[in-house]
Amino acid sequence: MLLLNKQDIEKSFTMKDAIAADKEALSLYSMGAASVPLRTNIDIPKYHGQSLYMPAYVDDRHGTLGVKIVSVYPENIKHGLPSVPATMVVLNPETGIVSACLDGTYLTQLRTGAVQGAATDLLARKDAKIAALIGTGGQAASQLEAMLTVRKIEEVRIFDINFERATEFAAAMAKKFAVKVLAKKTSKECVEGADIITTVTTSRKPTFAAEWIKPGAHVNGIGAYTPEMCEIPKELIKIAKPIIFDMMDGVLAEAGDFISPLKSGYVDKAQYTGELGQLVNGDIAGRQNEDDITIFKTVGTAALDIMVAGKIVDQAKAKKIGVEYKF
Repeated sequence: MLLLNKQDIEKSFTMKDAIAADKEALSLYSMGAASVPLRTNIDIPKYHGQSLYMPAYVDDRHGTLGVKIVSVYPENIKHGLPSVPATMVVLNPETGIVSACLDGTYLTQLRTGAVQGAATDLLARKDAKIAALIGTGGQAASQLEAMLTVRKIEEVRIFDINFERATEFAAAMAKKFAVKVLAKKTSKECVEGADIITTVTTSRKPTFAAEWIKPGAHVNGIGAYTPEMCEIPKELIKIAKPIIFDMMDGVLAEAGDFISPLKSGYVDKAQYTGELGQLVNGDIAGRQNEDDITIFKTVGTAALDIMVAGKIVDQAKAKKIGVEYKF
């Protein structure tokens, strides 16, 4: 069994690699070549926690099988422990034997940033220069890296409800990526004139107004993963085209900003164009005009976790990275 921590993964696999892996995973998912059972959630009331199990099998060339275990224990922070620890378990599909264990927290950040990068690569204008990022939580750095990976960004604007946090994040990212990064005091200042807007929060109301978004912009909705949450204004959803999801069923079951306008009749389901995998496969069209405002929404799928994890393990073995453990 191969053991890989965050540092091992960083040495083995790049954001560019992860973007390619996510495209492949969603391509196979949309072709029906992935089995992704419903997530199993177990409440642990005695310790105010929850344990979640996300299995998947992707029928790629060799087959990739695994399960991500994610725990949500808010009180862990009192003990200096992560409140949302995660571990990825990869199995050999031929034998069912566990072949690797990976840092699931970093894997989640990597594959979630990468799926946004995949969508931005396929939907944003090629001449995009200004990026906006709303939210500076645990997912923010990988979201920024993904945008920088697929477009030659000259300026990045950061907004967070806590300006001090936005300023600290901007300074850290400017050093890490050697790009102009500016903290903004308002969401409007952040998104006005931006070519790519990525919002990654747990907000229950839109994080920006539709009228602030310029023609030709591409918008990524990465947070808002419950029916009560909302990041993208319905007025923008009304006029955007195409609107692409990672999974149609997943978004329409979990993402409040797309469920609510559909339920109220404000938009018709026909306005939701299809899945990113369908776009990768050439089954649906992407951006048609330079002035179109395009939207991508993701709620995540274990197919992404297992595909990226499987390729990380292959690369790590080839580069002899990680620790081999025998029972």
